[in-house]
Amino acid sequence: MAIILLAWYDRHARPLPWRVSPSDRLNGVVADPYRVWLSEIMLQQTTVQAVKPYFANFAKRWPSVADLAAADTEDVMKAWAGLGYYSRARNLKRCADVVAADHGGRFPDTEEGLRALPGIGPYTAAAIAAIAFDRHAAVVDGNIERVFTRLCEIATPLPSAKNEIRTAVGAVTPIDRPGDFAQALMDLGATICTPKRPACALCPLNEACLARLSGRQEQFPVKPMKKDKPVRLGAAFVAERRDGAVLLVKRPDTGLLGGMTGVPTTNWTVRADGATGAESGPFDANWRSKGVITHVFTHFELRLEVFHAVVTGAPDHEGWWSDSDSLPGEALPTVMKKALGAAFPALFRKGKT
Repeated sequence: MAIILLAWYDRHARPLPWRVSPSDRLNGVVADPYRVWLSEIMLQQTTVQAVKPYFANFAKRWPSVADLAAADTEDVMKAWAGLGYYSRARNLKRCADVVAADHGGRFPDTEEGLRALPGIGPYTAAAIAAIAFDRHAAVVDGNIERVFTRLCEIATPLPSAKNEIRTAVGAVTPIDRPGDFAQALMDLGATICTPKRPACALCPLNEACLARLSGRQEQFPVKPMKKDKPVRLGAAFVAERRDGAVLLVKRPDTGLLGGMTGVPTTNWTVRADGATGAESGPFDANWRSKGVITHVFTHFELRLEVFHAVVTGAPDHEGWWSDSDSLPGEALPTVMKKALGAAFPALFRKGKT
């Protein structure tokens, strides 16, 4: 299996900015652990297309882990804004600090050593160990889960099937080129063994695929019944000075959207609603409703009433005033852009960011 898949990968590998191509590898080019790590953190729960411009920006601004460690945390959060799952950005910076300070700017080359770093779990450690250091590791992401549940007709629902899948992947991962083998499986899942209408006729492993032989490809992986996401309520307040500047605050470092920039809001959380209505504003002002915005997080849906007021003087509230030209460059997560967009519809239109 590995020989067949690697031969396919040598011909069809996707050109990705963080990847060493099979031909370059054959000519002696080795992977940069920093770029592998950076891409793997960015790709968690995010698509390749969404990650590409962020990766290019980070790699240009901070071309090494030492450069990233020396960067200001706020600049890193600003560069990450819009990519989501902001705990990844905080852990990215913490990890860079640890590698620079405790490891001389060099990433550990084993799964065990990598897992000891902030923000690196079992999958990411295996991926970096295999791709950057050619360690024999069972790499299992969402694409690989799909490929192997179909190949082996693994009927155990996810996530319970993860250990079974990892065992199956480990059993066929070759000693030679384990990183290329992992990337080949990723490419196979992304381009051929897709969730819907997989192109089985083009798959190099079609003769070994049990799900294809039984005609049940799209029934795998088996997933548990989806639960309805709870809805949480809250309010957001866009305070504008007469010169057009907007009051922004930094959210607490811990919790959802930790360390990111936003407008003042009520205290909604994953598990509880926040106050609603103009009377819950952060200070007295002529708050006018701008409607309700909705944002879907992984585990819940948030509905925020948005209020806007033009204020005079200096309200007694923490934060800073950002003018309209500076707003798009702030470390604003998508939900905060939606709140600002409700007050200023033209602010984040295409071409303004």
